Order: sequence, then C-alpha cells, then structure tokens
Amino acid sequence: MKNDARRRALLGFLGGACLLLSRSAFAAERGIFSLDDAGAVRLTNVPDDRRFSLLVQDLLAVPDPVDMPPVRRASRTAAAIEAQVRAFHPMIERASLAYKVEPLLIHAVIATESRYDPDAVSPKGAVGLMQLIPGTAKRYSVSNLRDPEQNIGGGVRYLRDLLTMFGGNLELALAAYNAGENAVLKYGNKIPPYKETQSYVVSVMEWQKRLRPFVGAI
Repeated sequence: MKNDARRRALLGFLGGACLLLSRSAFAAERGIFSLDDAGAVRLTNVPDDRRFSLLVQDLLAVPDPVDMPPVRRASRTAAAIEAQVRAFHPMIERASLAYKVEPLLIHAVIATESRYDPDAVSPKGAVGLMQLIPGTAKRYSVSNLRDPEQNIGGGVRYLRDLLTMFGGNLELALAAYNAGENAVLKYGNKIPPYKETQSYVVSVMEWQKRLRPFVGAI
C-alpha cells in the first residue's frame, strides 16, 4: 500500500513538473504566434492560448514570405542595408509625397517584396522592386515593370488605394497587397488564413522597425 501511494505521489509530481516545464517553454519562446479562430486570424507575440502556433521564431530574423522571388539577395549587414536604403530613397520620397504614404512603409514593402532588386521576378510573375503583377501594372499605367521609378510609383498608388479601402488598417492593407483585396473581403475584412500572407504582414512590420534608423538618418 505504501509503495502504491509513493508511486502515485511520484507520478503526480512528475506530471505536474512536465506541465510546468511545458508552460514555461511555451511562454518563454520568442516570436510571433498565429491562431485561426473561426476564420479570424490573430497575430501576437504574447500567446495566451495553447492553440497558438509559432509563425516566426526570432523577431530579429525577418521572415521571408513563402512566395519570395528568387532574387539576388544582398547581404543583410548594416552597411549593405544602408546603401540600399540611400540608393532608392529619392524615388521613394517622391512617391511618398505624391501619394501620401510614409517612406518607411514603402521601404519595408520593398525590402520584403524584392530585397531592393529591381529585376526580381517571382514564380507567379510579379516583377520589380514592389513586385507588381502585369494586371496591377496596367491598372496604374506602369509601362516598364523593371524601371524603379515606375514600379515604385505604381506600387505606392496601389498601397494607398488599399489603405483607403480598409480604413487605414495597415495589417489589412498589407494582407491585400499580398493576397489581393478580394481575399481580405472574402474573409470579412480579416487577414486571410494563408500562411504566406500572415508571414508577409509580419515581415513588412518587422522591416519597418529594422529600417527606421536608416530612413530616419537620411
């Protein structure tokens, strides 16, 4: 009897310890977590529900969308990033003033979409710095998708229209830029439950944080 009691006590202790360790590891894990709750996608860095799944493990390691084009990715050193920011900033600033979109946001979209490669082409046929598809390019009178100024102008106008469509909600506008406005509307003005789109929204917002010192120094 005593042995049975000790065995039950030991099993209870081990079970409690395992649960505590599991909860501690879950809470301590750094990153962005997602939860598809009845079609509404929630993103957070402080998960309060064990149904959340890890989307991005390290906030410092900016994620690439699933459909990241096979670009010639430049080094992510501070010097390389600063050089890219400075090279395209005059064009970005002109588009920013013309269409009332923050330069930092434009930089972040370009960094996510093409890593500042004007010749980037995705498997789905999106081209250039802001990865415009031919239909969107035609809609915004972009005749040369590989021309940085035209590409930025068309992409920023599209982004401005999406921000207006979704009442200034940045996450929804970014989700629509990646998946199309109809996808966001289909899911009731919520981020669609597509891993690529969720990753894309996180990527742009993280690039905003990373690029702020470089853009602010110009």
